Amino acid sequence: MDISALLKGLDPKNITVGVLGGHSALDVCHGAKKYGFKTVCVARKGREKTYAQYFRAQNSKLKTQSFHGCIDEVILVDKFEDVLKGDVQKKLKSLNTIFVHNRYFWVYFSDYSKLENDFQIPIFGSRTFVKLEERDQSYNQYHLLKDAGIRTPKIFKKPEDIDRPVLVKAAEAKRGYERAFFVVGGKEEWEREGTKLEKEGKVGPKWRQATIEEFVVGAPINFNFFYSPLTKELELLGTDTRRQTNLDGFLRMTAPEQTKALHSGIPLKMIETGHIACTVKESILEKAFDLGEKFVKATQKLPKSLDPSGKGIIGPFALQGAVVADDGKEDIVIFDVSLRIPGSPGTFATPYSRYLYGEAMSVGERIGLELQRAVAEKVLEKVVT
Repeated sequence: MDISALLKGLDPKNITVGVLGGHSALDVCHGAKKYGFKTVCVARKGREKTYAQYFRAQNSKLKTQSFHGCIDEVILVDKFEDVLKGDVQKKLKSLNTIFVHNRYFWVYFSDYSKLENDFQIPIFGSRTFVKLEERDQSYNQYHLLKDAGIRTPKIFKKPEDIDRPVLVKAAEAKRGYERAFFVVGGKEEWEREGTKLEKEGKVGPKWRQATIEEFVVGAPINFNFFYSPLTKELELLGTDTRRQTNLDGFLRMTAPEQTKALHSGIPLKMIETGHIACTVKESILEKAFDLGEKFVKATQKLPKSLDPSGKGIIGPFALQGAVVADDGKEDIVIFDVSLRIPGSPGTFATPYSRYLYGEAMSVGERIGLELQRAVAEKVLEKVVT
């Protein structure tokens, strides 16, 4: 994708920040408004009220704030993939749109390559990286983490090799993009549990092909970073952990209650439903930054076939894992990666961006600041693909 062609005709003084209606749309649009940009949301019919009504921009009547609501324009579509349609792209171009993508671009698109090749709107961030999150790609996040020299859980190539508790990263039967992970301790249990869940319609028929990953016992932490091509600096914007249903419900029970619930047929699920802001000890921060720096360098070394822009990671990304204790020493194990804005708007509630900027800053606000800088320095081509 020729970035000069994408930016041709774009008025840098009149930019609109675009999003799909979900995931991190409100966070991005709030940040864009704070830094003086207009916003447009491509919303799916039937779930558009959040953007077209509840958080629609209005003239602020309060002297303490410059805006009330953060969604200026709404484009309604039947399905998210319709953002690729000619009339939708024409409207986005007329608004001088720069799009901020998220995981929705993989989940709701039948052919991700169409986004890479046919979406003629500049994207803030790394256009071709989202697919690397998927474990069925020939080169995926596991390869990237290995190339970066980052510690990850042990992967078992076949169930016969299981010699400890493992997490089988199967997909849901109904929603293939959602998690239906289950924990087992050996091959027989792997076969028994997977077969049972398939019969119950809880995992898809391809569960035997799912990754078998060492179950890491530690404190789950997501490290949410931002790499700026303008300053060439890595920032830790915040840390958080996940809320998962119905795992969180089980964790609120005593052991006898958990046993009763499982025996009564209530399955343990790990479907992400939200996030909780949390902090880490300062003694862990240097380890976290070291991982982030290794990751950035690894993305900058990717071949043109994976990164045609040659820029490496741009803007927000997250290394998701757990802090473990090995022989009395803490270490960080990473088991998941987000190569775009994570879906956690609450990271500003942690203090790390405040240490840098004097006030807490959300991921959306940091994107807004980066775009503002790029416009001011006339280097938009450095932050978009």
